[in-house]
Amino acid sequence: MNILVRATDAPRAVSTAEDRAALVDAVRRLLADRSDKAAVRRTLTTEAGYDAGLWRDLAALGVAGLIIDEVDGGTGLGAVELELVAEEIGAALVCGPFLSSSVLAAALLQALGRREHLPAIAAGTLIVTVAVAGQKGGWTRDDVGVIANGGELSGVAGFVLDAQNADLLLVVARGLDGIGIFEVPTNSPGLKIESLPTFDRSRRLAHVHFSGVKGRPIGVGWAAVEKALDVARIALAGEQAGGAREMLARTAEYAKQRFQFGRAIGSFQAIKHMAADLLLESESSISAARNAAELFDAGAEGADLAIALASFACADAFVRVCADAIQMHGGIGFTWEHPAHLYLRRARSGAQLFGSSAFYRERFVQVLAGPSPEVEHADQ
Repeated sequence: MNILVRATDAPRAVSTAEDRAALVDAVRRLLADRSDKAAVRRTLTTEAGYDAGLWRDLAALGVAGLIIDEVDGGTGLGAVELELVAEEIGAALVCGPFLSSSVLAAALLQALGRREHLPAIAAGTLIVTVAVAGQKGGWTRDDVGVIANGGELSGVAGFVLDAQNADLLLVVARGLDGIGIFEVPTNSPGLKIESLPTFDRSRRLAHVHFSGVKGRPIGVGWAAVEKALDVARIALAGEQAGGAREMLARTAEYAKQRFQFGRAIGSFQAIKHMAADLLLESESSISAARNAAELFDAGAEGADLAIALASFACADAFVRVCADAIQMHGGIGFTWEHPAHLYLRRARSGAQLFGSSAFYRERFVQVLAGPSPEVEHADQ
């Protein structure tokens, strides 16, 4: 069953529709106050690339520990609540270690049954990220680029989220006995973090080079990594759905206010048709992301299929909504001063994170076709 793995035997906290609405409203109000577009632009120019004060405030709301068990200082919620909060994160273009630390790293530690760092992650005082991908940007077991020789790590992990700001790395490495996961402080001898130039400055990435780095083994097997990636895929889909929804809302408002030839451009048939298409894209992406979260929490048989669908549907919808919205804004949409390009940059970067749309379309087809007897077991 594909339910969110807990670090303890404690049950997942149960939230009602009213609880979820209150949580989303609290996050939305905080982000409206602390992460408007002027604040996002200021944050993009800083060395860290995120607002530590805002991150502490989000942690105080329970966002940093959303999927962490209550006994470990978290909120103890599941993928449904995670996806809803991620929509608000994406709509506000929040710059911070949400995906890296609070989602991917927290999910991996819980899948491995490792609890020691979870309270600090939930409090927002420790940033942990996961090194999985190789230099080519693949996020599968075959793409792992770090080699483990006992507890000594060598090689390169590619496109590591927020590595520049992380205190601790969870390194997925390939050894003689298969996949192992190692804990490595970012100040370890032999470790070098190479910041990457990115099209989207709101999402910091790095290559991490290992040259005989000592790592503490904390788990084995690809299955835990894949479960954590599924949680991250749901959160990313939520971010993309929320970003598409926000960009559509901004464009619709602009079409009501912008006049040409004595009429609001929203009254022009061509604009109406484009807006209708984008509404369909936006609403479909929200449905796909929320459905994936619901099936995942329920441990339903179709969860894998729903996650693959959401991974490419939400990515593609976000890119299309942003690209067409810029066209609908006319000349102003192409300027640096307008926020439309910030959303397009986030959409483009997210479309490659954790795998491309083409990769997830192929996975969707493979899941539909069923497992092949020649395929290796996922836990090797």
